[in-house]
Amino acid sequence: MKNLAAHQTMSMSSHNVATQDGISESVERALRPSAAFMTGTIQQMREVSPAFRHALLKSEKKRIVGVIAFVAFFAVLAIVRIFVLGSAMSRWGLLVAALVIAFELGLLRAVNRVLRLGGDIADSVWKLSTALESLFPAVGVAFLVSTRLLPDYRPLATPWVLAFFPFILLSVLRLSPRICWLSGAFSALGYLAAAYFAGWRVSPGPDGFTVTQTAVAYFAVVLLVMGALAGSVAAEIRTHVEAALREAETQHQLEQVEHELQIARSIQQSLLPKVRPQIAGFQVAGWSRTADDTGGDFYDWKRLPDGRWVVFLADVTGHGIGPAILASVCRAYSRASLNVRDSLETMLKNINHSFAEDLTPERFATFVAALCQEGSEQVELLSAGHGPIFVYSSDDQSFALLEAQALPLGILPDLWEAVPVKLRMKPGDIVILITDGFFEWENGTGEQFGTERLAAVVRRFSDREPEVIIAELYDSVLKFAQGTPQQDDLTAVLIKRSSLGAFRQPSDVPQESVPVSPGTS
Repeated sequence: MKNLAAHQTMSMSSHNVATQDGISESVERALRPSAAFMTGTIQQMREVSPAFRHALLKSEKKRIVGVIAFVAFFAVLAIVRIFVLGSAMSRWGLLVAALVIAFELGLLRAVNRVLRLGGDIADSVWKLSTALESLFPAVGVAFLVSTRLLPDYRPLATPWVLAFFPFILLSVLRLSPRICWLSGAFSALGYLAAAYFAGWRVSPGPDGFTVTQTAVAYFAVVLLVMGALAGSVAAEIRTHVEAALREAETQHQLEQVEHELQIARSIQQSLLPKVRPQIAGFQVAGWSRTADDTGGDFYDWKRLPDGRWVVFLADVTGHGIGPAILASVCRAYSRASLNVRDSLETMLKNINHSFAEDLTPERFATFVAALCQEGSEQVELLSAGHGPIFVYSSDDQSFALLEAQALPLGILPDLWEAVPVKLRMKPGDIVILITDGFFEWENGTGEQFGTERLAAVVRRFSDREPEVIIAELYDSVLKFAQGTPQQDDLTAVLIKRSSLGAFRQPSDVPQESVPVSPGTS
């Protein structure tokens, strides 16, 4: 087929690109959603990826639990100091801690509801909760520090100032550098405002600034830097989360594509004949194996009302989803066009006329049909671009190669006059309709299997059933290839002439002789 296409000045590079577009476009469409991870913001990724949104909410749930645990621990320590150790620490701090825990429990309930029912929480809620959580230690520094301390030391000598750091640290779990920066900024500004309210002032004396005056500013800068560091950590963690989710979603999308391809494969395989035709005087068998999950080859046979049988094989350019669809269309047109009233050439013209309307300019299909009459030794062959056709003569074990009588289907809207080839077959003679995937399969050195090796295999097993001959052909090609991958679809149909008394039912054929592999018919 490829040699004929080159003879007709068709560009094979264009064909190869065109015939691969089906599966590549399917994969591209499937993977398109995960591409948003590469350049999207947190909000964009929430909208595009349910998996990322779910992961973000689960991370927020853990953060809230951490905040509640810290505030509860802080309150327990305060209770021990106040009621056991007799500290002058204000008891109002326990009420503030209870309010923070209540707020976090409400936020946790909202996150659990969204995780259960779907949806999302507005970005403004995260910013508001960050500001409110930063107020918790700020309120403690401003209002709940022991009055026994001097005003300048109150912002420094209190455990409330330590509460800023866990909130900044836990903001990392929001996987948003911006939120971490806001947490650091709110904490620094809140601490400065609380220190000012508690009595801290920046007023240098004769000897310059005091230790307490510089220490408060120093602590505020530390809180600000802490927010920036938390943002860097959050960005790094988010990068790894995005990569993991991107890989998971890509794998999920590929599994969906694979599932759809398997469905398409099973449908295409179901269209192939499952039982060989029972033609008195002939033994006919067919087999096909695609290079990908789906392919552009098919074979079929149909009995006409007048008792004649039409056996046909086609090869659409390329392999994959696109050629598989066109092969199914071609098969449907073929079965619809084969009828008792028309000659073989008229049937082929009708198939080409219908099929050409569905093709783009770079697409075509080779097609060959064989017409057999029960009890007759004559076989009529007509090929549209498909060749060579192998004809084996049992008398002298010779081979004749027949070329195509017409252009491939889809090249022109109307086929030119094509004269079928009529063969008179003797018992043991074989007609082999085969696609070029067999004899163009290359081994590791780039050498093709070739027509001569194919002829030698057929000659060696010519006395066997057609199924056995096909099985031996496939086995010989595999041994020759020495592990090189299959690059093209493989399809073969053998028509063997036998005497009327030698005809056997399919059940008589040894089952182990038939090739067993995915794509076998």
